[in-house]
Amino acid sequence: MNDTIRNMIDDIEAMKAKLGEEIEKQEAQASYEIKNGYVRFEKEMFLKQKENMKSLWEWFAETPILNLMSSPVVYMMVFPAMLLDMMLFVYTNVVSRVFKFNFPERKLYVVFDRQYLGYLNSMEKLNCMYCAYFNGLMAYAAAIAGRTEFYFCPIKHAKKIAYKHEYYDAFLGYGDEERYQEKLKKLRESTL
Repeated sequence: MNDTIRNMIDDIEAMKAKLGEEIEKQEAQASYEIKNGYVRFEKEMFLKQKENMKSLWEWFAETPILNLMSSPVVYMMVFPAMLLDMMLFVYTNVVSRVFKFNFPERKLYVVFDRQYLGYLNSMEKLNCMYCAYFNGLMAYAAAIAGRTEFYFCPIKHAKKIAYKHEYYDAFLGYGDEERYQEKLKKLRESTL
């Protein structure tokens, strides 16, 4: 990777950090705090949220019948997701011990916190929990796959790809055969 590209990547990372700081400032103005993993709203804010909650009766009455009829298909995906979750647990525990590298923590990806929102009824909370689990699990699986790829085959694709994980920019260029084994060893050592 040449210096221009490296500098551009560094600039992007700096902008991401700055964006994160601004978002944190905005969120700091919200009327909640997180204690021991639980989100707690100020009482007045929670009561205001409750006023904006749609009753279950209203929710079911307004939900299109096709949405209700297709919900078993949507929720059936929780079973393969749970199987994937178990397999990722086994995979990360075995591979991290054998190859001596760390995987990202699951708790950073699978986050359940929307159920504390007072304006969601029980069905909306269930939907949010399902989406948080499923999307978080998919992101976690992608992070594990990215970390694995970084160790075993850190070579960029010749063709453009739709998704790049956090390690991809550090990969070796496609067709960059010069001192490949030496560069591969340095990459692996740099992330242990």
